Amino acid sequence: MLSFTEENYLKAIYKINEKTKERASTNAIAEIMQTTAASVTDMMKKLSNKNLITYERYKGSKLSSQGAQIATSLIRKHRLWETFLVEKLSFSWEEVHELAEQLEHINSNKLIERLDEYLDFPKYDPHGDPIPNAEGKFTLREQIKLSQLNIGEEGNLIGVQNHDDQFLEYLNELNIKLGSRITVTKKVLYDKTYNIIVDNEHTVQISEKVANNLMVKKILAL
Repeated sequence: MLSFTEENYLKAIYKINEKTKERASTNAIAEIMQTTAASVTDMMKKLSNKNLITYERYKGSKLSSQGAQIATSLIRKHRLWETFLVEKLSFSWEEVHELAEQLEHINSNKLIERLDEYLDFPKYDPHGDPIPNAEGKFTLREQIKLSQLNIGEEGNLIGVQNHDDQFLEYLNELNIKLGSRITVTKKVLYDKTYNIIVDNEHTVQISEKVANNLMVKKILAL
């Protein structure tokens, strides 16, 4: 049995490894876990002794096959619980992350398999992130950042990279949600802003930072 803290460290390393395709540095882990580099180093040694990671001082950490399996299971549980909270309990997408952070540590495979079946085996969570199946396999799909669309091009919003509640609340204010059809009408180089049309109804202006956090499936012109 691992502590909640140990599980959270494994998940943090997984996300860094996945994003950068490199070993997770001590500073990168410390930033996610909101702790000191010294505390991270102590935990890396502990996880290494349990054969959950490979750790080299000054080179960073990488999950072992067993560590990756545990981290993937945590991600699966987290995203299934987020889906349950939104679809069945009517929580909004900005409310569910912290709740799922607590629920993901429930150690019952039977419960998670029943939950998956109850939700009809969803492939994506309310933020558009893929949910690994019982074998740990993800269903990936073609997507690009909204900022990669040219003027006049359109895309359907299928995911967000930032799950921060303030960011999601901001999108709510703009009536931007998963499934929204977004058309880029203007890019201003001076201040790096974008004019977009959402669902063919209203025009809003967003920053490049926001555009980089919106993942879309490009709509091909007929």
